[in-house]
Amino acid sequence: MYLIPCTLGDTPIEKVLPSYNRDIIVGISHFIVEDVRTARRFLKKVEREINIDDLTFYELNKHTSPEAIVSYLRPLQEGMPMGVISEAGCPAVADPGADVVAIAQRKRLRVVPLVGPSSIILSVMVSGFNGQSFAFHGYLPIDAGERAKTLKHLEARAYSEHQTQLFIETPYRNMKMFDDIIRTCRPQTKLCVAANLTCEGEYAVTRTVAEWRGQRPPIDKIPCIFLIYK
Repeated sequence: MYLIPCTLGDTPIEKVLPSYNRDIIVGISHFIVEDVRTARRFLKKVEREINIDDLTFYELNKHTSPEAIVSYLRPLQEGMPMGVISEAGCPAVADPGADVVAIAQRKRLRVVPLVGPSSIILSVMVSGFNGQSFAFHGYLPIDAGERAKTLKHLEARAYSEHQTQLFIETPYRNMKMFDDIIRTCRPQTKLCVAANLTCEGEYAVTRTVAEWRGQRPPIDKIPCIFLIYK
């Protein structure tokens, strides 16, 4: 089973993926994917001559049952290679692909990760924060009180554990998240805003909360990761 990274946006394939990945992909006929339409589009970018109609896709998302996931692995158990493709970036990292990888590992099936972009790793790299210890928390609570409480807790961990804290928001609520961080966190706390990584309009800036006040980053409705550190 090959874990196949895809681009984080409309980035040219050759900019972020090694040619070796293409050689692997063209030899696979069965794919477990987060979204069939996105996966089909990605595979056409990898190889224009690929016959999409000859391929079999198994959709994997948060609603897919464990029983269905087990059934997806039959081609792999019969000796055929399979590919796992996320909606964007690396499969199985903050992604439902982790469920199928866990089952494959339990069944003693070989799993091979391919090289490609991860917005989580790239954001840590560009932040200037601790890359030895960091934690990704996904989405924070929507409720204003719970969100403020969570932000305070993550900020406390950044100070007490010297650990970089990462989280995301639905793109259309990015500015609300930014405002909540500025309102909730200490003035000296550092905030990195990393958006559209590897894509046109890439933006990655680190400032203290105090320095961010009075300016707003251009992150409305685009993929973004927020990082805080002491």
